[in-house]
Amino acid sequence: MSEGTEPRAAIGPLDIGRVMAALPHRYPMLLVDRVERLIPDQSIRAIKAVTINEGFFQGHFPGRPIMPGVLIVEALAQAAGVLAVESLGLAGTGKLVYFMAIDGAKFRKPVEPGVLLTLEAEFVQKRAKVCKFAGRASIDEELAAEANFTAMIADPPAA
Repeated sequence: MSEGTEPRAAIGPLDIGRVMAALPHRYPMLLVDRVERLIPDQSIRAIKAVTINEGFFQGHFPGRPIMPGVLIVEALAQAAGVLAVESLGLAGTGKLVYFMAIDGAKFRKPVEPGVLLTLEAEFVQKRAKVCKFAGRASIDEELAAEANFTAMIADPPAA
Protein backbone atom coordinates (compact mmCIF):
# COMPACT_ATOMS: atom_id res chain seq x y z
CA MET A 1 0.00 0.00 0.00
CA SER A 2 1.33 3.44 -0.90
CA GLU A 3 2.00 6.04 1.74
CA GLY A 4 -1.07 8.18 2.26
CA THR A 5 -3.39 5.56 0.74
CA GLU A 6 -6.27 4.54 2.96
CA PRO A 7 -6.86 0.78 3.25
CA ARG A 8 -9.95 -0.40 1.39
CA ALA A 9 -12.74 -1.90 3.45
CA ALA A 10 -13.15 -5.66 3.70
CA ILE A 11 -15.89 -7.19 1.58
CA GLY A 12 -17.72 -10.45 1.96
CA PRO A 13 -19.14 -12.87 2.14
CA LEU A 14 -19.19 -13.44 -1.60
CA ASP A 15 -21.47 -16.19 -2.88
CA ILE A 16 -20.74 -18.62 -5.70
CA GLY A 17 -22.18 -16.22 -8.29
CA ARG A 18 -19.64 -13.55 -7.38
CA VAL A 19 -16.85 -16.15 -7.33
CA MET A 20 -17.86 -17.30 -10.83
CA ALA A 21 -17.90 -13.67 -12.02
CA ALA A 22 -14.26 -13.37 -10.93
CA LEU A 23 -12.98 -16.76 -12.17
CA PRO A 24 -13.43 -18.52 -15.52
CA HIS A 25 -13.29 -21.96 -13.85
CA ARG A 26 -16.39 -24.14 -13.91
CA TYR A 27 -17.30 -27.63 -12.74
CA PRO A 28 -15.35 -29.82 -12.20
CA MET A 29 -12.42 -27.40 -11.81
CA LEU A 30 -14.03 -24.62 -9.78
CA LEU A 31 -12.58 -25.21 -6.31
CA VAL A 32 -13.78 -22.12 -4.41
CA ASP A 33 -17.34 -22.31 -3.09
CA ARG A 34 -17.54 -19.12 -1.08
CA VAL A 35 -15.47 -16.14 0.00
CA GLU A 36 -15.80 -15.35 3.69
CA ARG A 37 -13.70 -12.18 3.68
CA LEU A 38 -11.73 -10.27 1.07
CA ILE A 39 -9.61 -7.26 1.97
CA PRO A 40 -8.71 -5.65 -1.37
CA ASP A 41 -4.97 -5.32 -1.97
CA GLN A 42 -4.27 -7.54 1.06
CA SER A 43 -5.87 -10.94 1.65
CA ILE A 44 -8.73 -13.37 1.15
CA ARG A 45 -10.35 -16.11 3.22
CA ALA A 46 -12.41 -18.57 1.15
CA ILE A 47 -14.02 -21.96 1.61
CA LYS A 48 -13.96 -25.19 -0.39
CA ALA A 49 -16.55 -27.71 0.79
CA VAL A 50 -14.86 -31.06 0.19
CA THR A 51 -17.45 -33.77 -0.50
CA ILE A 52 -17.26 -37.45 -1.37
CA ASN A 53 -18.97 -36.54 -4.66
CA GLU A 54 -15.73 -35.05 -6.02
CA GLY A 55 -14.69 -37.10 -9.05
CA PHE A 56 -11.05 -37.37 -8.01
CA PHE A 57 -11.96 -39.40 -4.91
CA GLN A 58 -12.86 -42.37 -7.13
CA GLY A 59 -9.19 -42.94 -7.86
CA HIS A 60 -7.35 -41.01 -5.11
CA PHE A 61 -7.48 -43.38 -3.29
CA PRO A 62 -10.04 -46.21 -3.37
CA GLY A 63 -10.76 -47.09 0.25
CA ARG A 64 -8.88 -44.03 1.57
CA PRO A 65 -10.13 -40.88 -0.19
CA ILE A 66 -7.69 -37.95 0.06
CA MET A 67 -7.82 -34.69 -1.91
CA PRO A 68 -4.75 -34.52 -4.18
CA GLY A 69 -2.17 -31.97 -3.07
CA VAL A 70 -2.06 -30.38 -6.51
CA LEU A 71 -5.80 -29.64 -6.21
CA ILE A 72 -5.31 -28.09 -2.79
CA VAL A 73 -2.70 -25.77 -4.31
CA GLU A 74 -5.06 -25.10 -7.24
CA ALA A 75 -7.82 -24.16 -4.76
CA LEU A 76 -5.43 -21.74 -3.05
CA ALA A 77 -4.49 -20.26 -6.41
CA GLN A 78 -8.14 -19.81 -7.35
CA ALA A 79 -8.79 -17.98 -4.08
CA ALA A 80 -5.77 -15.79 -4.82
CA GLY A 81 -7.16 -15.25 -8.33
CA VAL A 82 -10.39 -13.89 -6.85
CA LEU A 83 -8.31 -11.60 -4.61
CA ALA A 84 -6.28 -10.33 -7.57
CA VAL A 85 -9.25 -9.80 -9.88
CA GLU A 86 -11.28 -8.01 -7.20
CA SER A 87 -8.32 -5.90 -6.02
CA LEU A 88 -7.37 -4.82 -9.52
CA GLY A 89 -10.95 -4.11 -10.58
CA LEU A 90 -10.91 -6.81 -13.26
CA ALA A 91 -14.06 -8.77 -12.33
CA GLY A 92 -16.16 -9.40 -15.43
CA THR A 93 -13.38 -8.36 -17.85
CA GLY A 94 -12.49 -11.90 -18.93
CA LYS A 95 -8.90 -11.56 -17.72
CA LEU A 96 -7.27 -14.84 -16.69
CA VAL A 97 -4.85 -15.53 -13.85
CA TYR A 98 -2.15 -18.03 -14.89
CA PHE A 99 0.29 -19.88 -12.62
CA MET A 100 3.90 -18.92 -13.23
CA ALA A 101 5.56 -20.60 -10.25
CA ILE A 102 4.82 -22.65 -7.14
CA ASP A 103 7.37 -22.57 -4.33
CA GLY A 104 7.70 -24.22 -0.96
CA ALA A 105 4.56 -26.35 -1.16
CA LYS A 106 4.16 -28.41 2.00
CA PHE A 107 1.38 -30.80 2.91
CA ARG A 108 0.79 -31.25 6.63
CA LYS A 109 -2.52 -33.06 6.97
CA PRO A 110 -4.66 -35.16 4.60
CA VAL A 111 -7.80 -33.45 3.30
CA GLU A 112 -10.66 -35.96 3.44
CA PRO A 113 -14.28 -35.80 2.32
CA GLY A 114 -16.68 -34.02 4.64
CA VAL A 115 -14.50 -31.08 5.65
CA LEU A 116 -14.61 -27.38 5.01
CA LEU A 117 -11.19 -26.44 3.66
CA THR A 118 -10.34 -22.86 4.57
CA LEU A 119 -8.25 -21.17 1.89
CA GLU A 120 -6.25 -18.11 2.88
CA ALA A 121 -4.04 -16.14 0.53
CA GLU A 122 -2.31 -12.83 0.84
CA PHE A 123 -0.38 -10.64 -1.52
CA VAL A 124 3.37 -10.78 -1.09
CA GLN A 125 3.91 -8.54 -4.11
CA LYS A 126 1.36 -6.94 -6.44
CA ARG A 127 1.98 -5.42 -9.83
CA ALA A 128 -0.39 -4.78 -12.72
CA LYS A 129 0.41 -8.08 -14.47
CA VAL A 130 2.37 -10.27 -12.04
CA CYS A 131 1.44 -11.02 -8.43
CA LYS A 132 3.07 -13.13 -5.74
CA PHE A 133 1.03 -14.77 -3.00
CA ALA A 134 1.45 -16.78 0.19
CA GLY A 135 -1.29 -19.36 0.70
CA ARG A 136 -2.46 -21.60 3.53
CA ALA A 137 -5.16 -24.26 3.55
CA SER A 138 -6.54 -25.40 6.88
CA ILE A 139 -9.20 -27.58 8.45
CA ASP A 140 -10.67 -26.32 11.72
CA GLU A 141 -7.71 -23.91 12.00
CA GLU A 142 -5.21 -26.77 11.68
CA LEU A 143 -2.75 -26.29 8.82
CA ALA A 144 -3.26 -28.82 6.02
CA ALA A 145 -1.07 -27.28 3.29
CA GLU A 146 0.86 -24.17 2.40
CA ALA A 147 2.56 -22.78 -0.69
CA ASN A 148 3.89 -19.59 -2.21
CA PHE A 149 3.03 -18.93 -5.81
CA THR A 150 3.37 -16.40 -8.58
CA ALA A 151 0.67 -15.68 -11.14
CA MET A 152 0.34 -13.58 -14.27
CA ILE A 153 -2.79 -11.69 -15.25
CA ALA A 154 -3.41 -11.88 -18.99
CA ASP A 155 -6.01 -11.70 -21.72
CA PRO A 156 -7.61 -15.02 -22.67
CA PRO A 157 -6.18 -16.68 -25.79
CA ALA A 158 -7.76 -15.60 -29.07
CA ALA A 159 -10.52 -17.93 -30.26
